[in-house]
Amino acid sequence: MNRRIGVVATLVVSALAFTGGAMLYSGTAEGEPTKKVVAGPVDSLIRPHSPIIGPKNAPVTIVEFFDPSCEACRAFYPTVKGIVAKYPKDVRLVMRYLPLHPGSAEAIVILEAARVQGKLEPVTAALLEAQPEWHDGKMDGAWAAAEKAGLNVAKARAMPTTDAMAWMEQDIADARAVGVRGTPTFFVNGEMLVQPSPEQVEARVQAAVLAKGK
Repeated sequence: MNRRIGVVATLVVSALAFTGGAMLYSGTAEGEPTKKVVAGPVDSLIRPHSPIIGPKNAPVTIVEFFDPSCEACRAFYPTVKGIVAKYPKDVRLVMRYLPLHPGSAEAIVILEAARVQGKLEPVTAALLEAQPEWHDGKMDGAWAAAEKAGLNVAKARAMPTTDAMAWMEQDIADARAVGVRGTPTFFVNGEMLVQPSPEQVEARVQAAVLAKGK
């Protein structure tokens, strides 16, 4: 755990630096108009390490740049979870990590341990539900929530963190490259949705599903 602290601090500093003072915790800068920005092919937004929830070959892809400590990510989570459940054959969710808060990087390490143990979805839900208890960096609450959701904490704490840290660094670099300024940021089939509401995300995905069915 001690070796992790320095790397976590470096990751957070790197993430803060790329934003250039933007509104980190709620997404985009105040007053910016809603628009769609084409980032390129969907595959350019996905790395081999990216967690995927839903069918790998689904015709509609949501890419979310996500911080488990982000209050806005927590607010959007029921909508995103509902969309994936509503379209079990048509939609996949790709998670990209962007650690912007105290404790974010360690929470992401927990999620990666959960993925290895086949517990990613329940542990994600548990961390977000318990977020008010730990989002200021009091990580014992995050570990406790993950354990209640089925994570084997002893195994998780014993896992090397090298890969998870490297993946976070890559996600930070990719976020910078495609113009992400905060979390959550959503791309639907390669198009960035700027300042979306949960209802707008759902409507955009529904339109994409209908378009693919034609």
